[in-house]
Amino acid sequence: MNKTQHYVLGSWMDGAGDGNPIADSVTGEIFTAVSVEGLAVPEILQYGRDKGDVLRKMTFQERGNMLKKLALHLTKKKEAFYELSYRTGATRIDSWIDIEGGFGNLFANASLRKLFPNQPYHVEGDPIDLSRGGRFMAHHIMVPRQGVAVHINAFNFPVWGMLEKCAVNWMAGMPAVVLPAPQTAYLAEAVVREIIASGILPEGSLQLISGTAKNILDTVQSQDVVTFTGSASTGRLLKNHPQLLAESVPFTMEADSLNASILGADAIPGTPEFDLFIKEVRKEMTVKCGQKCTAIRRIIVPEPLIEDVQIALGKALDKVTVGDPRLKEVRMGALVSTQQRDAVKEQVSKIAQTASLVYGNLDGVSTTGADSESGAFISPILLREDDPFKNQAAHVTEAFGPVSTLMPYKDLDEAITLARMGKGSLVSSIVTHDDTIARDYVVGAASHHGRILVLNRENAKESTGHGSPLPNLIHGGPGRAGGGEEMGGMRGVKHYLQRCAVQGSPTTLTEVTGIYQPKGAYKEIDKHPFAYHWEDIEPGMSLKTHKRTITDGDIVNFANLTWDHFYAHTDITSLDGSIFEKRTAHGYFILAAAAGLFVYPNKGPVAANYGLEECRFLRPIYHNDTVYVRLTCKQKIDRDSRGKELPSGIVKWYVEVFDTADELVAIATILTMVQKKQTVFTEMTDSTIKSCLNRLKANDKPAWGTMSAQAMVEHLEYTYRIASGEIQDFEIATPEKILEKVNETLYNYKKMPREYDFPLAAQSKINEHLHADLETAKIKMLEAREAYLQFFNENPDATTNNVVFGPLNKFEWYLLERKHLNHHFEQFGLL
Repeated sequence: MNKTQHYVLGSWMDGAGDGNPIADSVTGEIFTAVSVEGLAVPEILQYGRDKGDVLRKMTFQERGNMLKKLALHLTKKKEAFYELSYRTGATRIDSWIDIEGGFGNLFANASLRKLFPNQPYHVEGDPIDLSRGGRFMAHHIMVPRQGVAVHINAFNFPVWGMLEKCAVNWMAGMPAVVLPAPQTAYLAEAVVREIIASGILPEGSLQLISGTAKNILDTVQSQDVVTFTGSASTGRLLKNHPQLLAESVPFTMEADSLNASILGADAIPGTPEFDLFIKEVRKEMTVKCGQKCTAIRRIIVPEPLIEDVQIALGKALDKVTVGDPRLKEVRMGALVSTQQRDAVKEQVSKIAQTASLVYGNLDGVSTTGADSESGAFISPILLREDDPFKNQAAHVTEAFGPVSTLMPYKDLDEAITLARMGKGSLVSSIVTHDDTIARDYVVGAASHHGRILVLNRENAKESTGHGSPLPNLIHGGPGRAGGGEEMGGMRGVKHYLQRCAVQGSPTTLTEVTGIYQPKGAYKEIDKHPFAYHWEDIEPGMSLKTHKRTITDGDIVNFANLTWDHFYAHTDITSLDGSIFEKRTAHGYFILAAAAGLFVYPNKGPVAANYGLEECRFLRPIYHNDTVYVRLTCKQKIDRDSRGKELPSGIVKWYVEVFDTADELVAIATILTMVQKKQTVFTEMTDSTIKSCLNRLKANDKPAWGTMSAQAMVEHLEYTYRIASGEIQDFEIATPEKILEKVNETLYNYKKMPREYDFPLAAQSKINEHLHADLETAKIKMLEAREAYLQFFNENPDATTNNVVFGPLNKFEWYLLERKHLNHHFEQFGLL
């Protein structure tokens, strides 16, 4: 029998000894074992700290793209994980939450790169002026912590539980040591194997200890971060570990909680909300066999509706088929182990001392396709507590399985009180179509919950449900729920960053933050800043424009053009008692006039105006006043190219408008889309193409592929003949649903894939020599290229079909020619 392995110190290894046996939760078969004996835990943690330097030095953009690449890779391998997940007792839908939900966390956190700068650290908030003159200031930066993130996870979500944490710490630039619970560590191991094999993460970014290493906290240090998911009692013990206290190690706890769902008084039988409530409760009781920290444990309903809810919920639970999770008809699988089944029964017995068991059977369950005795199966269990204020068991005891307790309330204040009696929960929900009820419940219950879902007919189709934590929302809760927060978009990433206030001059802080700080030194440049590509622009680069006098006619004409006839611009007889002394220029005219002063008219790297973030008009400008502009690069923001757009980044420009006395009269931040340099491909000019062809010899061998030198040249000739429209007797090979996305790849700066089968290989006779020799082929290729150029010179608006990229215009054929020739000339070592 193989043991579940660990990935530590850069290699896979077994724990010492036989280990603890792990059984298939459905069949009872023992198929693996877990042992953490012999692991050098202090060395493992230090290895992560040392190796983590590579991850820390990556920019947020690089880390985000790394996560996206990893998510795409794992998605391609998901079926193997599904097959293994059945052993945990999970159905296909259960596993989808765990497996693809985990990958979804990678995707979601990868998208956060757009909110962070293209540097290894983050600049938080606005600058703070610490002096009257603006020469002494401060700004907060957040840098990656120098330690490791230690994640101690529960058994119920071995993939999601790992990746929802790791995605965040990797995005922050921090390596992780993951400890999945032993019951399902084999599934976490399978995913980690694929992650390590992919080579996408820098070495040391992820280590796996498959099981419970009780000494894991003995050597944590102040730069480390510890997260825990599991029982509240275990979490409290860990939270008070002497080493955590001595080193002030950040500790985040996400514990079991007695989550409540409330049925609004308006949601009577026959309303969409009543049906939604029953459906949601059944789902939360049975998905993952109730083994969810967010599952509904307390069902709080209006007293007059308790019988209706009990009957409707019983009918809904009757439709739940329990058994082998591999079968399509099965809606609920097994608990993770027979030990867990026994623990659930014990907890139900505690609640049942005062509550009535109104649905289900603790002594047995009918199963489909599986032996109910061999596997860890249990019936859905519904209890009813008619006196929930007197009897406390349902508010303090959690049965971590398909178990929930129904209880009544008289008015909304009672419902809020009952929800609070769980002493802190990860999530609550209320199902109502009355927004007043929703508001009163949310405000009253929010102090005791990490998240509240308001569900009704309007959002039901798009709602992710009561029990689904989302990467861009916090996951955690007060009190019993642990008092911690995970995920939450940028908030989650910041948990793994150290905040530091930096003080200095505006010029110094411009260099530290990468954001131009007002009153910092300007960087004078040789040419207009709009003439620079994105890579060559630096914060502080500045241009001082010539001057312009604002005339009375300018103001009147702008008013007529825009229909903005505010009295200060058009009626000088009404200025008495106002803040204006004369006819005043429109604020937006000042901005427009400023743009006229600083905009570079020639075509260049600036592709488009991207927007306006802020503007302030500090004092009026009157007719006959003269202004000039100081345009300064404030900040650069990287972005993914999208659609038919050449790769570009966003540049924020700080616009200062001054009068002739050098007094500041207006400020604004404008954004422009600025093209990036194209440094990947050699431009295919006539001379470059001829030079490459002259160096090509008949016996030259390709670096990849099998075509000969002459076949390659004849292939290029063939594609030129397609471009010119001479050859169009073919069908486009790319499916219509992805054709647009494939076409858009022409605009990026990525090379063509090396191993690709040309769809028209047979038709073009790519492996046959069509000309007498290589030199003849070269001549014919150049003639075909000339015909292609001539065609588009004479027909500049024409399009011709390409077998892969679909209809292409003149510019797109230019992009394809550059990529295509670079691809094949590189193939034969000609570039």
